Amino acid sequence: MMRAALLGAAGNQPLQRFITHHGRRFGAYRFVAGETLDEFIAAVRSANARGMRVAAGLLGEDVRSRDAAAAVAREYCDMLDRFALDRVDANVALKLTHLGLTIDRDLALANVAAVAARAAEHGNFVRMDMEQSAHTDATLDIYRGLRARGVDNVGAVLQSYLYRSEADLLALLPLNPSLRIVKGAYLESASVAYARKRDVDANYVKLLELCLHRGRFTAIATHDDAIIDHAVGFVERESIGRDRFEFQMLYGVRPKLQSALVARGFDVRIAVPFGSQWYPYFMRRLAERPANVLFLLRSMWRG
Repeated sequence: MMRAALLGAAGNQPLQRFITHHGRRFGAYRFVAGETLDEFIAAVRSANARGMRVAAGLLGEDVRSRDAAAAVAREYCDMLDRFALDRVDANVALKLTHLGLTIDRDLALANVAAVAARAAEHGNFVRMDMEQSAHTDATLDIYRGLRARGVDNVGAVLQSYLYRSEADLLALLPLNPSLRIVKGAYLESASVAYARKRDVDANYVKLLELCLHRGRFTAIATHDDAIIDHAVGFVERESIGRDRFEFQMLYGVRPKLQSALVARGFDVRIAVPFGSQWYPYFMRRLAERPANVLFLLRSMWRG
């Protein structure tokens, strides 16, 4: 029922116009750093001033034309130029469907390669987000393809709710990968993903420990206190250097926890989305996985 209501809201044009116009009042802009690059840079400066790095995400996905995909790639390149010019601590996290993956795999590969090349000019880094499980094989193939070309400033993401992720991690280890571990936010079938939180969490811990031991760099992307505590205990017991991992969290979610980790000497990177497509992004994430509604509501009342 909740999903149907959200999908109905997403297709309700008067409601969309109302929420878009009053987005800040409704709280959506707590989780999105505005619509323009200037607004985004202001959010980056604020995060940097609090001792945190940023992963920049231009809102949008699943483009339907080659020209649109090329335009997104150019926009990411412009962002990287701006980061260097303004000397802010931010890298790029992008979705391959935003760069044309649903049109043609080679198109997405060419576009992300162009963004990675521009990032390399500035000594910067590009993380390829993981989307629905239907795109997992293509995304990992593109990552392998980039690494085979000698592109070293790229990373990938694994989702702990997918059964396949441990096998994917083991297959990637020969590449000495930089990986972000997440639980997963898309609605997936029980045929490919764990349904119970405890199973997702247990797999997350398994992936986390394996990656910390054998990967090049691990981005621990979670707001889960129990997993964060486990990660801290694990890296301390195993004497894993703090330069080999960082915690990653969402913009606007649990800022007190983010600051507490920085105060303890841990690196923290905030995923900061921005852009004109914030409304469909916001509604689609809620509609795809209604549990996200409760998560966002809880986060507004927690530190």
